[in-house]
Amino acid sequence: MSGPVFARRSFLAATAGLAAALTLSACGGGTRAAGDGGATASAAPAAQGWTFTDDRDRKLDLPKRPSRVVAQVGAAAALWDFGVRPVAVFGPHKLADGSRDPQVGNVDIAKVEGLGNVWDEFNVEKYISLQPDLLVSGMYVKGDLWYVPAKSKETIEQVAPTAGVMLTGRSATQVIGRYEELARSLGADLQGVPEAKARMEAATRELAAFKDLKILMMSGGADAMWVVNPPEYPDIVHLTENGLDVVKPAKVDEGGFFQTLSWENADTYDADVILYDTRTQSLKPEEMLKKPTFAKLPAVKAGQFYPWRAEAPFSYQGYAAFLEELVSNLKKAKKLQ
Repeated sequence: MSGPVFARRSFLAATAGLAAALTLSACGGGTRAAGDGGATASAAPAAQGWTFTDDRDRKLDLPKRPSRVVAQVGAAAALWDFGVRPVAVFGPHKLADGSRDPQVGNVDIAKVEGLGNVWDEFNVEKYISLQPDLLVSGMYVKGDLWYVPAKSKETIEQVAPTAGVMLTGRSATQVIGRYEELARSLGADLQGVPEAKARMEAATRELAAFKDLKILMMSGGADAMWVVNPPEYPDIVHLTENGLDVVKPAKVDEGGFFQTLSWENADTYDADVILYDTRTQSLKPEEMLKKPTFAKLPAVKAGQFYPWRAEAPFSYQGYAAFLEELVSNLKKAKKLQ
């Protein structure tokens, strides 16, 4: 994905400790939080068998519905809005001051265990002790579960089944639909979903009114800016399919997600509106405005420089809020070229 490389931290696990945790799990002695209520808000019986085919074409077939779900923060945020309550999350969920990272959406981080907060960090021993029934993560590359460290993948997959939801090559609507399907299979009650879906659809219909605006979507780093490649991002696919004219870079870096430009070449593409990445690893607007070429761009000078919520949860609630904010901002913009 676009943006600077995440900070990497090493993970060390003592063989004896790991073996002990595995033994504890096998004996049914793992710790469970009192009154955790399982993974979903539904009280429906889970005695019947459960099946789900994920986006690796892997059919999961279990004797009963999973109730103890662990999820990467993006997946957790989506599932939470559909009524599933994971017992633990991994990936960026807590900021330095202890507050909730925007990527974790509406998840109450005080009520879930944290298994890792940065790239390559995953507490395998704690994961085992939780006795999970299922791990869920998105995928940017088919077969690679986002934020599951390669060095721990084999052990993690021995503990519980894993489900992957493909993100690239799809529209946000398709990704949301997959999380809805998974949530339904897990027994979620989907409370509030119809209203949120109606809001998302209403905001989506408004996008066509801005078809004459040329829009550049980007992320900023200390020494470079990244122009994102629309087909690789579900949210941008949704925007372009519904009327927005988003700049597609003439060439992209290896991987296909973006084109890297020096700040001196920030004027490579014309745009009426610039949407900037709001994730924590991207430069803040005031930092980008210190880059002379960027500050002189017509869209920037006109104040048509708005947030791009690149990590909006793949739920109707998440996208309703994202699109409503975007529509509100685009209503203030005018064509400059």
